Amino acid sequence: MPSILVDADACPVKEEVFKVAYRLNTPVTLVANSYLRTPNHPLISMQVVSDGFDAADDWIAESATPASVVITADILLAGRCIEVGATVLAPTGKPFNSSNIGGAIATRAIMADLRAGLEQTSGPAPFSNKDRSQFLNALDRELQRLKREGS
Repeated sequence: MPSILVDADACPVKEEVFKVAYRLNTPVTLVANSYLRTPNHPLISMQVVSDGFDAADDWIAESATPASVVITADILLAGRCIEVGATVLAPTGKPFNSSNIGGAIATRAIMADLRAGLEQTSGPAPFSNKDRSQFLNALDRELQRLKREGS
């Protein structure tokens, strides 16, 4: 059965995840370094991890399976989850997969180098209603696909 793992600390689409999870009867685990308020619903659980470096990422990567949809903006975590066969979506609905993760990791490294050299970078665009809508569609599509495939 499919499940959803959310890198929850700064995730802007938690409410959208809940909406799709309720409709498709899919369990959700929010993973964070501190407790987050969650709906009192049997499909929703909260996993609080230590505040150690990458503790949430480690828990998600170790828990991800081919039946998981992982929600994260963290490109390195996305790469780790793809390696175990999980489906990975950014909060904008953009899928991360074996075809595009290498380029995303390379771009991340270039941007980190520019910031380290004190180059001005614009950062990501503000999160929009269009992003929210694209995310809802992508999450629904991927969960429906996993259910059809019998994961």
